[in-house]
Parts: sequence; structure tokens; C-alpha cells
Amino acid sequence: MTTKTKNRAEKALSKSEITAALSESTGLTKAQVTSLFDSLATLVGKNLSNGGPGIFTMPGLLKIKVVRKPATPARTGVNPFNKQETVFKAKPARNVVKLQALKSLKAMV
Repeated sequence: MTTKTKNRAEKALSKSEITAALSESTGLTKAQVTSLFDSLATLVGKNLSNGGPGIFTMPGLLKIKVVRKPATPARTGVNPFNKQETVFKAKPARNVVKLQALKSLKAMV
């Protein structure tokens, strides 16, 4: 048995458990904490949408950014295992959300 697995929670907190914990620690009601999460989600959505800057930073935790990837056409290539020529499908343009942990979050873990 390894020592890395000691004191680990069996499962992640649910939304209601997070809301209750924040309500107790801040003195806000559960409804206020829920509305705070809703406002935060709206703010993140505005910043990551096409009209926004495409980046949102939660101070002390993480940076969320959207990478807009262009469409790629279908192409032919060689399968490295059997050396046969194959066709790779085209991919449509897409938005990829990336998260980057900030220094203080890394220090917490």
C-alpha cells in the first residue's frame, strides 16, 4: 500500500455540498451562493464568447481560455504500422477550452 492514497476523499463534492460549505464559511445564504455561481458562469461565458476577449482569470486559481481552431481539410497519409495509404477525415472549425492552473493553486496541491 502506498502512502499517497491516505486521507483521500472517496468522491468529489456535489454542487449542493459546495454551496452548503461556502454558505457556512462566508455567512451568506445558500440562495446567495447559488446566485453567485450563476453570475460567475454568466461572466465566464461573456468573456469566452466570440465578442469577448477569449480569456478569463479566476484570481489565485486558474486561467480559462478558448482556442479557436480552424477547419482542416481531408488529407491522405501513410499508416505507420502497416505502411498503407489512408485518408484522414476533414475536421470542422471548433472552439477548444483550455484551463491553466496558476501558481497559488499548484502550491495548494
